[in-house]
Amino acid sequence: MSNTTPSSSSLIQAHAQALHFPKGGKPSLAPNEWLVWSGNKNSSEDEGGLPDLGHGASTINNVLVPFTWWIKHHHETDVIARAKNGQIGVWFATDDDILKHADLIEAGKQYWPLVAAYFTLFRDGRSFSTAALLRDRFGWDKEIRMIGDVLIDQLLQGARVGFDSFALRQDQDLDVGLKQFDLFSVSTQNSWRGKRTLLQAS
Repeated sequence: MSNTTPSSSSLIQAHAQALHFPKGGKPSLAPNEWLVWSGNKNSSEDEGGLPDLGHGASTINNVLVPFTWWIKHHHETDVIARAKNGQIGVWFATDDDILKHADLIEAGKQYWPLVAAYFTLFRDGRSFSTAALLRDRFGWDKEIRMIGDVLIDQLLQGARVGFDSFALRQDQDLDVGLKQFDLFSVSTQNSWRGKRTLLQAS
């Protein structure tokens, strides 16, 4: 398998910074160290090749690949080598059946530093279920990132179901996004982060 330099059309765009809100921690901004490869190939790129991020215009060496691509290529030596080096994670599309591929996800726990769920459209909430399944069914205890059409309005719900990092759409204000987690001190629903707040009668 040969590596290829990714073009901008083969990458899913996001801010240069990602919002992080770890369980039990405080929200913060940090450089976005992961490129998201769409899996699309240009005619000048080899069929099936993994982007050679280290030799392109980007200095980022970490890549999130489509889960469908991982299914086809996870057994290849150079893919495993980069995954073991912490340079490959996967992202799940809205229609990926992760329960059908439970064995691959269990095996991926030893490789992937993070996984992501892709929102094709902010109104489509199916990827919230992906995060919840990863936390509840698979016991995923590492980073889960929201990517794609991610708006500020989605952050609180995302944090509740299991996301702990967020690659906001490029037109979204990161500082405004960061402040969303300070808006509410009371939770009326149980969540991945803890039980709902019990209000004491006065």
